[in-house]
Amino acid sequence: MLRIITDFDGPIVDVSERYYRVYQLCLEKARQPQQQVKVLGKKEFWQMKRDRIAETEIGILSGLNEEQALEFSKLRKQTVHTQPYFEYDVLAEGAIETLSKIQHLHVDLAVMTMRRVRELDYAFTKYDLGKFFLENRRYCLANDYVKTRDIEDKPLLMQRALAELPPATDTWMIGDTEADIAAAKRHNIKVIAVECGIRDRIKLVDYQPDLIVKNFSVAVDIILDNWQQQAG
Repeated sequence: MLRIITDFDGPIVDVSERYYRVYQLCLEKARQPQQQVKVLGKKEFWQMKRDRIAETEIGILSGLNEEQALEFSKLRKQTVHTQPYFEYDVLAEGAIETLSKIQHLHVDLAVMTMRRVRELDYAFTKYDLGKFFLENRRYCLANDYVKTRDIEDKPLLMQRALAELPPATDTWMIGDTEADIAAAKRHNIKVIAVECGIRDRIKLVDYQPDLIVKNFSVAVDIILDNWQQQAG
C-alpha cells in the first residue's frame, strides 16, 4: 500500500494573503496615530517570511521602533491563526485535481498539520475537503494544545500517526517547512519539500529533504511514478 502524508498550509492551501492582511493590521495597530510607516508590498513581505526574517525585523523595516516592533510581533502571533483571517486562505493551484487523482488511485492519504481541530475543520468545510481525508487520517493539534515549536510538535504528530495507521509498503511526506522535513526524517520517511509554501528553496535545501519541487501536484506525480516503477 502506498501512503502519502501531506502538510496542509503550503501544499494544499495558500496562506500568503492571510499573513499579509495580518501584517497590515498589526503594523497599523503598533504605530502611533501620526507616525509614518512603510507598508511593504505583498511580494516583498512574503519573500521576507520565506527567508525567515524575524517578525521584529519586518516591523523595523516597516518603520517601527524597537519597542513597537516587539508589540507588532506579539500582535501578529496572537492574530494570524484566528478568524476572520482564515477566510483569506485560498486553495493552492491544482490542489483539488491532485487530491482527486490520489483518491481515484486509492492511495492512502493523511493530512498532518499544526492547525488546531477547529481551524482544520473550518477549511475542510469551506473547501469541501472532507471527502479526500477520512476522519482517522486527519492529524492536527487539539484546540487546547499548548504549542512549543513546530519543529518539535510535528514529529510528535508523526509518531502518533505511525502508531495508529496500518502498515504501508511505501510512505512519503509532502511539506513546505523544516518541521515537515524533521518529522519525516526522525521517523525514516521519504520527504518532498514544495516551494509553494512559506519557505523558499534556499531555506529548504538547508534541511536536506529527499527532493524539492515546485508544488503539491508535482510532488504527487513523482511519488506515483516511483510507485508504478516499483510495481513493474
